[in-house]
Amino acid sequence: MPTFTQPLRHITSSANYKWWAYGAIATGLFLTVMDQSGVNLAVPRIADSFILDIPTAQWIVLGYILSTSAFLLPMGRVSDIVGREKVYIIGLLGFMVLAALGGMAQSFYVLIISKVLQGIAAAAIQANAMAMVIDVFPKKERGKALGLYMTIIGTGSITGPIVGGLLVSSFGWRAVFFAGIPVGLLAVLAAVLILGRDSLLKDIDSRWISFDWIGAFLSSGALIIFLLTMTNAYKIGWASPFILAGIITTLILAAAFIHWERHVKEPMLDMGLFSNILVSFGVGARFISFLASSSVFFLMPFYLIHIVDYSARDAGLILVPGSILMATMGPISGRWSDRIGTRWLAVIGMGVSTIAMLVFSRLEVGSSGFHVVIGMVLSGTGMGMFSSTNTSAITSVIGRERYGIASALMSVTRTSGNVTGIAVATTIVSYMMASMGFEPSLSAATGDGTPGLEEAFVSGLHRAYLVASGFAFMAMVLSIARGESKE
Repeated sequence: MPTFTQPLRHITSSANYKWWAYGAIATGLFLTVMDQSGVNLAVPRIADSFILDIPTAQWIVLGYILSTSAFLLPMGRVSDIVGREKVYIIGLLGFMVLAALGGMAQSFYVLIISKVLQGIAAAAIQANAMAMVIDVFPKKERGKALGLYMTIIGTGSITGPIVGGLLVSSFGWRAVFFAGIPVGLLAVLAAVLILGRDSLLKDIDSRWISFDWIGAFLSSGALIIFLLTMTNAYKIGWASPFILAGIITTLILAAAFIHWERHVKEPMLDMGLFSNILVSFGVGARFISFLASSSVFFLMPFYLIHIVDYSARDAGLILVPGSILMATMGPISGRWSDRIGTRWLAVIGMGVSTIAMLVFSRLEVGSSGFHVVIGMVLSGTGMGMFSSTNTSAITSVIGRERYGIASALMSVTRTSGNVTGIAVATTIVSYMMASMGFEPSLSAATGDGTPGLEEAFVSGLHRAYLVASGFAFMAMVLSIARGESKE
């Protein structure tokens, strides 16, 4: 026994403990990011296996995103009450078990259920990863910590499609589900030994009884309906009764949530946080920044594959520089922010992102891949500079005891911004195609040689990226107005 506990005690008391802890957290977070992007590539094969159309099969991805988003805030609050390590480790265990269940599924319904439940487990992981990274680094290194967090996200985003594509091509879609289990086991072992050796053995704090169940229900309901509305708006039309009802219901539930949180004794999300201009403007800028940037990774593959006629492999390689720059600029700008502050680095980041969107808005039917690469480099650099520094500013005014809910709020803002941005960008492109006499759908942009089709799609692309540049500029203005952290 001494031979086991002695090196462990050395690690937890080491001056380098923050790096051991970061490695443990990075392993678990990397797993969720890599798994999600890898499963996306498996959807067509899953559709073939269960004889489904693609819209039905896409519910594998959509169900996961919806459940993750809906449970982020509740999981963040639970973590602040009972302990982040407990919830994180339980989330990892659940994630692995449900991955195995999905991989063995002989029915599409079993697969869907496993992915929805796995989304809840992912929420438990994601709601705590950022909080724990911030927690193990000293305050003076918060920017560096959040930059390193962005590195995990970027690395997982790059690795997922590569590994997922290789596994699907070589071993079939089930391999994508099973491949993450060894990584998950390593993540659980590292978390138990390094983050909380006895966290699962301690009694759960009795304060779980005071958990804000009504707030959790209202926030989850509002998020699910909002995401479903945004996901379907461009397909069935913004003026359809279903979409209008979704928007109205979302507003009602959101208003009820805000009212309830202002009056309940122990709220899930303390609305008083938003009275601080740094938090309210910072969260607003974060939402708008992801709203602007989401159109890049969603629309660009259509342009590269169907309009410029690149293969899927080559199109993927062209998009990689953006992820690499985001992963590398996060820690670099984070370290800078620890020395010179967060405000102007965030402003510069959104300024670079604005320029990137303007570069994309100049794409033509015959533009070169180099044109796209320039835009991707600028976009990745801008988002890498902005994300870590903006999040550092927000968390600088939030107490340690609320890091869990703050981490969850950051994730919810990213998810809702991404989905909204995709809906807006797709609507613009579809509207322009319809106004020029073509089917108002991205699926119509197949580059089949139909006269005027490519020009119609690119015309919509111009306007979508011009709108995105406007959003990025708005995020830049909010970053100027929010001021600087007083730390």
